[in-house]
Amino acid sequence: MGELVEIVDSLENKVSKLLHRLEVLNQANSKLKYELALLREENESTKAVLTSWEEKYNSLKLANSLLGSETNKKEAKLKINTLIRELDSCIAQLAE
Repeated sequence: MGELVEIVDSLENKVSKLLHRLEVLNQANSKLKYELALLREENESTKAVLTSWEEKYNSLKLANSLLGSETNKKEAKLKINTLIRELDSCIAQLAE
């Protein structure tokens, strides 16, 4: 009978340890999920900043090309032609 009690005690001890470990792992999982959410938010913020800086860079590049920068004259001409085509399209739609 004493041997059976020892087995039951051993099982209870192991189950208790497993439950404790499960709780610790659940807490770690929750912490990691929270950190992941923060990092995703930070990533989205960084992407927005990057997009903003890219737009500013492109605007600056266009402004420089319009001011006579030799390296970007071709780009400026292409951009102006694109804008003119868009304006022509809008005028044609308004005329209909």
